[in-house]
Amino acid sequence: MELERAVGLKADGSVRLPERSAAIGSILLKLAAMGVRISEDKGDGELLHLAGDLFARYREQTRLLSHHLCPADARIQRYIDKLLTEVAAAAPVRLPAETFILDQYGLARELSLPVDADAWHNELVSSYRLDNGVLHNPVNDRRTTQGVFHVAEGGLPIPADKTRVPLVTYVRLLEEALRPPAELLRLPFTANWPEPVETMVSLLLRPLVCPAVPEISPEKRMEIRYFVPGGLVSNLDFVESIFGNAGDPYLPANDAALDVDGWTGHSGCVILAPHLTRLKKKDVGLPQASNATQAQRAAGMCWTDENELYNEGRPFKITSRDMDGVMVTILADNYFGYCKKEVKTQIGYSANLFGGAEEEHAGGALAFATFSLGDRFVPDLMRLESTKQHRFKEVLALLGERAKLHPSGYATDGIYPEIH
Repeated sequence: MELERAVGLKADGSVRLPERSAAIGSILLKLAAMGVRISEDKGDGELLHLAGDLFARYREQTRLLSHHLCPADARIQRYIDKLLTEVAAAAPVRLPAETFILDQYGLARELSLPVDADAWHNELVSSYRLDNGVLHNPVNDRRTTQGVFHVAEGGLPIPADKTRVPLVTYVRLLEEALRPPAELLRLPFTANWPEPVETMVSLLLRPLVCPAVPEISPEKRMEIRYFVPGGLVSNLDFVESIFGNAGDPYLPANDAALDVDGWTGHSGCVILAPHLTRLKKKDVGLPQASNATQAQRAAGMCWTDENELYNEGRPFKITSRDMDGVMVTILADNYFGYCKKEVKTQIGYSANLFGGAEEEHAGGALAFATFSLGDRFVPDLMRLESTKQHRFKEVLALLGERAKLHPSGYATDGIYPEIH
């Protein structure tokens, strides 16, 4: 990974963030390519004019490829399609094909504040520009774990301390997560424009799962795609500051599947959707209490009043994952700590499936009984009915045709030729 683009550092460890003017110019060009009209007083009018035809062609190509996803998203979408098939969903649920892509470190920080102001506020976060960087203050800066962790049915076993959720409910939550309200989609960068831009923002991560062992094996990384409404881009500023930015997911150079030696084979997805706390239990497919199982009633996965909110209106996270190596998590909260911890949870998931690696948040690991049968057989420790004396001919008689006798006086096992 290129340190400057990934984490804003030079090879010697010194800070190398993009100049603010360069970051603003890059953002304006990306917005123009997305079809946003940029007034001449906000950017290089001559450059935007000269590139107008190029942007128009790009927009037309984007329209024609509106169903085309980058390789990482395509792998995640196949998993989502499988879930839709299992619940016989009436309508498709698709990841957004067009988002504002954070392809280098530092863009999220510039996007999280108006281009012409030093402060930004919405109902979930307040951001301030400081002399030494930025300050992001989410509405809630600490959380309890009580009733927070929900897991969709199907796939891997669900730990007893997690809330079990019907798969149909997970699918409906996923559908709503990808349809945030307009006010949540509004980019802080454009907050003071006559027509503020409303878009989803995405980030590609390649966090380390298994460090390299010199002269033995290369490092192994998984891939994680993050999707947030534009108004919560500050969350991605926080996340990429910890785990780095893996670049544009549409470029072959950043396709994990082409990194044969360095990919664990696992894909993660995180979708930020704090608006889900307003959904009603009935609307997400939970049964009425009289039709629910005892376990569903105990977990609160049913309703008696039609106006009951899912999880009593409290923030939560819900995930779906299986042995195929894809994990899709929805965070109904913008608490920065959960955004960081979810990446570590997915690293732990990849470590468990990949093997040979551990992660500090790998709680709930699948454990299988194993036995060491040793690598030597010492017959003097065995008791036979007739005698403690063992002879080669007795071994041949016991094994019969399975033993292949060699003229030089030893035999080889017929199934396991490495055993003599």
